[in-house]
Amino acid sequence: MNNKTKIIATVGPGCDNKKTLQSMVDAGVNVFRLNMSHGDEGAKRKLYQLVKSLKYNNTRPTILTDLAGPKIRITKIDKGFSLNEKENVIISNEKTLKEKHIKVSNEFELSHISKGTKILIDDGRVQLKVIDNPSPNILRCTTLIGGKVQARKGVNFPGVTLDTPSLTDQDIVDLKMALDQGADWIALSFVRRADDVLSVHKIMDDVGKRIPVMAKIEKWEALDNLEEIADTFDGLMVARGDLGVEIDVARVPLAQKKVIEIAGALGKPVVIATQLLESMINNKTPTRAEVSDIANAIFDSVDALLVTGETAIGKYPIDVIKILAQVISETEEATTFQRESIPENVNKTPEAISHAVCEISNDLDINILMSMTHTGSTARMISRYRPQSKIFALTPFENIARQLELIWGITPIKVDSYNNIEAIPDLCNNVLHKLKLINKGDKFIITGGVPMGIEGTTNYLSVQTHR
Repeated sequence: MNNKTKIIATVGPGCDNKKTLQSMVDAGVNVFRLNMSHGDEGAKRKLYQLVKSLKYNNTRPTILTDLAGPKIRITKIDKGFSLNEKENVIISNEKTLKEKHIKVSNEFELSHISKGTKILIDDGRVQLKVIDNPSPNILRCTTLIGGKVQARKGVNFPGVTLDTPSLTDQDIVDLKMALDQGADWIALSFVRRADDVLSVHKIMDDVGKRIPVMAKIEKWEALDNLEEIADTFDGLMVARGDLGVEIDVARVPLAQKKVIEIAGALGKPVVIATQLLESMINNKTPTRAEVSDIANAIFDSVDALLVTGETAIGKYPIDVIKILAQVISETEEATTFQRESIPENVNKTPEAISHAVCEISNDLDINILMSMTHTGSTARMISRYRPQSKIFALTPFENIARQLELIWGITPIKVDSYNNIEAIPDLCNNVLHKLKLINKGDKFIITGGVPMGIEGTTNYLSVQTHR
């Protein structure tokens, strides 16, 4: 409850049992990421049931479903296959090719990949260069950096626009399952344009259930369309693994800063992912560089930090969360977050009220902000300004509370339904008394909207005294 920066942990073989996951929740996890890149339908359903069996603040942890997306992977290769520098090799997605080759996904054509194009395998550990393109399904390459090549490893074509769909057939199946199983957020992989979200929304509308969609920024095209993507999606994730392959690795820190800045200006949550505590996959303690990386992301005021392999396949998943929570706590204690400047689009009553809440809390030294929200928008707008005060989002809906668990500084609290503005002060006082958040006579701020239950109607602010 005390940390403002949220923790997202990936579920995998390293932690896929109730006892370990519950210990991770107790250590500080707010959200669990379910990676749809692995497992069959039965295995994926078991992950949902496992997370839903856990206890978290009188409900269960938030679920972020990460769709695999159109990632090009090695689908078939001889066991023990390796390449030496300057060795020639064929890459193909042709089903009948008899020559020895590296077979890759067949959802796209190779015809427009030109001579001289670099191909990176397994995050660039093996690198090739195209020397010939004899057919739409075959590339002849030479090896620039050799090494072992394994099935299921990713294949990247930096600087090349591939004719892949925003959602694969498997993504559609996984998205429908996510909506059926109660996922709270969707992460869309390999986003290139703002309109990539439309195919997700269409399926949601067909099912009759809309939940927030986060764009994973891991393609070079996404950086070219970043402002439009940020404006259209509900949140952004800097997926540094694939991004560091798609663009020069030296540009990744600047790209991360740019994503954080644009997301902050629009009031959209931003998540930093990949290699936060990579050394802890095999070691019980992190490197100093990893701790500094995490602290710098917190200084930049990101909403959440996502660990992937550290918990999914690592030996010490609980220790990873304890370390992450400790670094967050120590860093936040020494950090002043509030965004002093008023973003340009504070031109409506809800934005003005949310900004005023933060200013008044500073002026009057008020530590508790209570947002009455049916949709989550009021609380998200307050979080946008990064106040030093604690933000409590009171909502009658468990699904809204879980969605808000991913947002910086917000502690969502499920409350009984309320129908009129007169009932709100008593409801807030009861929550404060039950949780022992402040002393009698201390002031707190309430904000919300009338009429209730309609997004974007934040129009009142009240300074109250706890009784």
